[in-house]
Formats: sequence, structure tokens, C-alpha cells
Amino acid sequence: MAGNTFGKRFRVTTFGESHGEAIGGIIDGCPAGVPLDFEAIQNEMNRRKPGQSTIVTQRKENDIVQFLSGIFEGKTTGTPIGFLIQNNNSKSSDYEHIKDIYRPSHADFVYQKKYGIRDYRGGGRSSARETACRVVAGTIAKQILKTIKVTAYVASVGDIKLTKKYSELDFSNIEKNVVRCPDLKVAQQMEDCIKAVKKAGDTIGGIITCVVQNIPVGLGEPVFDRLDAELAKAMLSINAVKGVEFGSGFEGTKMKGSQNNDVILPDGTTKTNNSGGIVGGISNGMDIYFNIAFKPVATLMRDQDSIDLNGNIVTVKGKGRHDACVLPRAVPIVEAMTAITLLDLYLEQFGETDIR
Repeated sequence: MAGNTFGKRFRVTTFGESHGEAIGGIIDGCPAGVPLDFEAIQNEMNRRKPGQSTIVTQRKENDIVQFLSGIFEGKTTGTPIGFLIQNNNSKSSDYEHIKDIYRPSHADFVYQKKYGIRDYRGGGRSSARETACRVVAGTIAKQILKTIKVTAYVASVGDIKLTKKYSELDFSNIEKNVVRCPDLKVAQQMEDCIKAVKKAGDTIGGIITCVVQNIPVGLGEPVFDRLDAELAKAMLSINAVKGVEFGSGFEGTKMKGSQNNDVILPDGTTKTNNSGGIVGGISNGMDIYFNIAFKPVATLMRDQDSIDLNGNIVTVKGKGRHDACVLPRAVPIVEAMTAITLLDLYLEQFGETDIR
């Protein structure tokens, strides 16, 4: 398995399994002399961790980050930053019944076929537990980027969706509800939907919107390392993500060029921002905004048809603690992967001259 490192200049490698002793990571290429806010790192971990509300998995993990290297007297040294996050509340017995069974739309089948072995306990390496490591790296990236602001929020759950543009929303409301939707009225509808789906033993998906503000012109390396291409790869590396669209996205396919084009003004800004802040694979200084589609969680608390290791038709049903909707906990993950990608390309474009 070779795909455990992300980035070129700012590189993040993660390791560990859902029910192993610990998960962790190594951050390489981090500029030296950056003071770190460890409380902010822990706050971001708390936004992602399980057990934070009644609508998410009730697995109780403290998700305390233990830094092992690369930091001295509260500042980065420029050497690799190593860190660990202990797994304290795994219940492997919840997965004994699927050790020889494949869950539909889960990674069980493909891991077994690709590697000839799989860790069935919580999905092992395929579990979203791994994303806790990304949040650590992403929060450090946020602190290095300083003035660049990355904000994500839940824009839809099933058929319930926000109708306002991001510029019309109050981002201060995002953390005032368990769904992490900036419209409190819509957030309540989303919460009620998730609770009903969970009660039925089912799951549901939706969309997260991410907005990047105060972005400089010039990030992105055409032709293969375009900013939108790198962000799309980052998002699609997150568990359950099945689609990404920038700016007007698929709605833009219904427009004429005269409607979709962003007229450039004398000050270099654009009259509209249907491009979502990225033109030719390079940031143009306007807000970057994009949508990320998350499928429903694969593990259901109800009967599903499937097969076992020998190809026999069986019935499988989830046990234990699982998310009925992954979106509320995925918000900080989306922000983290966005920040990691931006910092990587920022260092490519500008180096470390104004980082410290």
C-alpha cells in the first residue's frame, strides 16, 4: 500500500488502523520557526472526534494528540513533525460477525481482493478514523497560512438544502448546531432528518460547501497540478466523497458563455465569480468555493443482501456504533485537506519568505 502520503512541498503521511493501538502521522516540509497553537489543534480534533452529539457515532475517543518530534519550545524546527493519537475506545467484537462477510458499498471486498488480507475491525485502514491525522496536519497548515481563511459547512442533507449563496450566510452559526449548517432553521430540519434516518437503521448523504477567502493570485501549477485538480484529489481522498464541483459547477453547463463568464474589472477582481476563484488551474484572487458530495455511510443497522468470502449469498447487518450521516464530522476534515493543499501550493509559488 503506497498511497499514504499527500503533497509535494508540505507532505503528510498517515498510518494506523481504526482498531489498532494508535493512529498517527509524519508532517515533512513544514517551515521552521512557526509558533503553534496547541489548543487550536485540539479544538479542531474535538470538531471531528466521535461521540460529540447524539446524531454521530457514540464511540468515545479523547483524540488527544501526542507530538513526538519537530517542535521545540512551541515552535516548529523544520524537521519532520511526528505525532500519535491513541485508540482508547475500540470495540473489535462489534465486527466479529463480518470477518467473513463483505458489507455492500464498503471497502471490505476490494481490500480483500487487492491485498489478499483485510482488517475487518472497523474497516482497518479504510476507516474514516484515519482522517483524524489529517485534521492535525490541516490545523498546522491553517496556522501557517495565517490570513487565508478556510470555512466549510453542511449545505445539504438528503433533499434538505440551503438555498442562499455562501456570501449571504452567517458563518458564526456553523458551530452553534450539531449539524454544522450556518442557517439555524435549516440546520434543525437536517438534524431531524438524520435522527429519523438513524432510527430506521439507515444512513443518508449530502453536500459540504467549502469557501476560501483572502487567497492570493497565483496558486496552482498547470498543467497537471492545477489548483482545482489538486483540491479535487484532496477531497476525493476523503472517505465517502463521490463528487466535487467548483464555482457554478454542473449548473454552469446549463448557461451560455455570456452568462457564465466572469467579467474582469479594472482592479483585477471579477464582476461575478462563476469560476469559483480558479481560472486556468490558477487562483485569481477571488473567493474559492466548491461543493463536495458525500454518499450515505455504507454500514447500515438493518438487513442487507451480500456475499461471504466463498461467494455465498448472505444477510449482513451492522452492529455497534456508526454514523448515520458523516457530514457534521467531515466539515473539519474538508477544511484540513483544503488547508494542506493550499499550503503545499503556496510553498511551491512563494517559498517560505513570508511564512514566519
